[in-house]
Amino acid sequence: MLSLAFVILGSYLIGSIPFGVILSKKFAGFDIRTKGSGNIGSTNAFRVLGWKLGLAVQILDLAKGLGAIFLATYLFNGLPFHNATPFQDITVFRLIAGCSAVLGHVFTIFAGFRGGKGISTAAGMLIGVAPVEVAVAAGIFLLVVFLSGYVSLGSIIAAVTLPTTMFLRENAFGVQITGYRTLIFFAIGLSSFLIYMHRSNIARLIAKREHRFDKLRLFRNGAR
Repeated sequence: MLSLAFVILGSYLIGSIPFGVILSKKFAGFDIRTKGSGNIGSTNAFRVLGWKLGLAVQILDLAKGLGAIFLATYLFNGLPFHNATPFQDITVFRLIAGCSAVLGHVFTIFAGFRGGKGISTAAGMLIGVAPVEVAVAAGIFLLVVFLSGYVSLGSIIAAVTLPTTMFLRENAFGVQITGYRTLIFFAIGLSSFLIYMHRSNIARLIAKREHRFDKLRLFRNGAR
């Protein structure tokens, strides 16, 4: 129980590291929370810091999810409760750590519990659990962004793509996914949480007031 508690706390603290704030203060001379949408995640970082620092924030946020998985792997010595899932105990341990990191990123203790939307950190956590689904979701994300210019729309559709891809691989293409009947519900739950965190973006998209990265669009007709 002590190791599980340490992993949950440690993963939360790893996820809480506000790289957007740190890099904006160090290299741009201001707090990213005072610019753009005020969000500390990579989308706002791209918008107000440029692509180099934006990419750095995205990679570091993704690394937080991976870091939590590595921490759980290093400290694993069994579960303090009965594992009723078809996964190995260490996989359950890693999922708990990953989710803690995502919560840390979204509700960071170092920035007044106001963090990012959690997409990059969740992707980092899922790379070790569902790499094929993450790859498909990443491809869909890039396609939507390059076609529409809306990063938030790409993130929302990517979140929907994750459990959808898992469902289709298992039920339509006959791919046997270990622990599918547990993992699919986990994926749906995580995706629902990520979409909920984008609720303000959804409102702006509907009202046609969402910020668009026109430079990323492959096809532009001059319309805003």
